Amino acid sequence: MPINILMPALSPTMEKGNLAKWLKKEGDKVKSGDVIAEIETDKATMEVEAVDEGTIAKILVPEGTQDVAVNDVIAVLAGDGEDVKAAGAGAASAPKAAPAAQAPAAAKPAPTAALAAAPAAKAAAPAAAAPQAAPAQQTNGHARTFSSPLARRLAREAGIELARVNGSGPHGRVIARDVEEAKSGKGLKAPAATSTTGPAIAPSMSDKQVLALFEPGSYEVIPHDGMRRTIAQRLTASVQTVPHFYLTMDCDIGKLLAAREEINASAPKDKEKKPLYKLSVNDFVIKAMAIALQRIPNANVSWTESGMLKHRHSDIGVAVAMPGGLITPIIRKAETKSLSTISAEMKDFAARARARKLKPEEYQGGTTAVSNLGMYGIKDFTAVINPPHATILAVGTSEERAVVRSGRIEAAHIMSVTLSCDHRAVDGALGAELIGAFKMLIENPVMMMV
Repeated sequence: MPINILMPALSPTMEKGNLAKWLKKEGDKVKSGDVIAEIETDKATMEVEAVDEGTIAKILVPEGTQDVAVNDVIAVLAGDGEDVKAAGAGAASAPKAAPAAQAPAAAKPAPTAALAAAPAAKAAAPAAAAPQAAPAQQTNGHARTFSSPLARRLAREAGIELARVNGSGPHGRVIARDVEEAKSGKGLKAPAATSTTGPAIAPSMSDKQVLALFEPGSYEVIPHDGMRRTIAQRLTASVQTVPHFYLTMDCDIGKLLAAREEINASAPKDKEKKPLYKLSVNDFVIKAMAIALQRIPNANVSWTESGMLKHRHSDIGVAVAMPGGLITPIIRKAETKSLSTISAEMKDFAARARARKLKPEEYQGGTTAVSNLGMYGIKDFTAVINPPHATILAVGTSEERAVVRSGRIEAAHIMSVTLSCDHRAVDGALGAELIGAFKMLIENPVMMMV
């Protein structure tokens, strides 16, 4: 019997993704473990492996398709001995995957191939919902608006959110004419109302209101990609729901700079006479923050409504800029790792982050984060906490400043750092202890080696 290949869930929070590329075509034979497609999430591009063996009978979702919901059927696999043409023809006429509760009791569902990511990520099947009256605009159970391919392309080009367009096609399907009308402000739904259980949020300006402020033709609309939308949603939610407060300290990193220079100068060389590592100031920052959390364990926490999560290890997320946004790969158990190991991991993470090749487990979770804008000459700034973290350290540039020591004015290399804290989990005094422990370590790097 034909096997349905479904859009996999590549992370616990993934609801939809883009089918970037098919690596197999119709008629190709595949076996378990073969990489058959590349899927783009909001954070990374991941290779997807087949679980079952057979022949690709029909590709239902062409490459380049965006916003494909998790568990949608994207292709059909004909098993060994099956008629490939018949399986493909059946797939072409069959409806897309529906929730199990809607299947007739007597009908036997076709077997389903759960795709495996590398490493495998199993898709969590959504619980069947109770039958409800069909909405005016049809969705597929994942809050995905049904629309024609042309309508989706026109909406992307115009920067219009399809969920806000009233569809006039069959069963509320959005068609090209609807998008054209939406460009002039017609046929647009009002933004979803804010939940009455959450904090009262002042509504932002609508797209129509913003566009009305500028002369037509004086701007270019660049549609948001998945990463930019996710960053906007999560940081907005963080600022609105997490009570932030900020603590700033100046750190004298003269000893650190001297130690860094000496360590790098004595680094072993490879066959091509290149040093095996080259430590950055940020490597010391990561290590110092990791040890500081171990020394102030009550600050190494995450807030949940039912209780405080007190972490045993210091898993440090490090913000990495990339085209279209940023991502925060995590140095796991950073308190146990040498500076050279941290440096090597960060170089690898940064390279793969910019190529959108990080795996979900490499950037999800963590107990705190570091955001360093020192390389841009930024003196100091405040960073927004990325839940479930309770803190984030913003690091500015190192610069020579005049300081007073024993009544004398001297030049010193000073670096300003600002700790953002979630006041639900970390009180003022506790936050002060944490940034104080960090300052002691960063100013005396030899203490990181003990």
